[in-house]
Amino acid sequence: MSRETSGAGRVILVGAPLGNIGDASARLREVLATADVIAAEDTRRLARLVKDLDVAVRGRVVSYFEGNDDRRTPELVEALAGGATVAVITDGGMPSVSDPGYRLVRAALDAGHPVTAAPGPSAVTTALALSGLPSDRFVFEGFLPRTGSNRRSRLRELAAEPRTLVFFEAPHRITGALADLAATFGADRPGAVCRELTKTYEEIRRGTLAELAEWAAAGEPRGEITLVVGGAPAGPAERPDDDELRAAVARREAAGDSRRDAIQAVADQYGLKKRDVYSLVHAS
Repeated sequence: MSRETSGAGRVILVGAPLGNIGDASARLREVLATADVIAAEDTRRLARLVKDLDVAVRGRVVSYFEGNDDRRTPELVEALAGGATVAVITDGGMPSVSDPGYRLVRAALDAGHPVTAAPGPSAVTTALALSGLPSDRFVFEGFLPRTGSNRRSRLRELAAEPRTLVFFEAPHRITGALADLAATFGADRPGAVCRELTKTYEEIRRGTLAELAEWAAAGEPRGEITLVVGGAPAGPAERPDDDELRAAVARREAAGDSRRDAIQAVADQYGLKKRDVYSLVHAS
């Protein structure tokens, strides 16, 4: 059980606009103007933000990102021990949600310092709400593994997840990710690509995973992307005909699976015995 130290400093996690400055709250302005220390993922983006908000920062600004949080966290905890209010802000959305912040939250709580938030926008819940997919139960998976083999392995683990899934993805990997999703989850699984949320060129593209993969391959989407995918239907999917089963195995092989893994995945997807799918594939 954590114990808060009376009179000590505190951490405030600050939700920053995803792109539209009009989403900045009055509390965001107040915290940035009064914090003793502002730990920013990108100090240059913070400088642009406070200029756009016409906020005068009186506190000390330090960088706090994935590459330096090991070194910076003890410094920030030391500032907390001296009574400082430390605000944490990332490039957009809430800190610690797939962004820097968690390490400091844990260290501050372990040291007995209170942690609170000036909540704001979240790309996760914004994309979920806009996707048109069920939002009563969902799971956030952050970024998928960068390499194709590791990504496909992770997707196989998630293929039976019944809740709506939300991912972040880099624009140069979205085409491959969608192709792997279509091959692993099934071409007809619904999804939505949410690009540049709240910004001038916001785009929400909805469709099946196969349709989205084809769209991405043709257009090379750019900008910040949040991907929402429908959960697995209850029970095994209805068994398609033999030709479609062979095609499903072939799609997985084309996406990089070994034939053995492709056959196992298709058997699992349709509630079939692996040996039956194996016999069908090798009889063609």
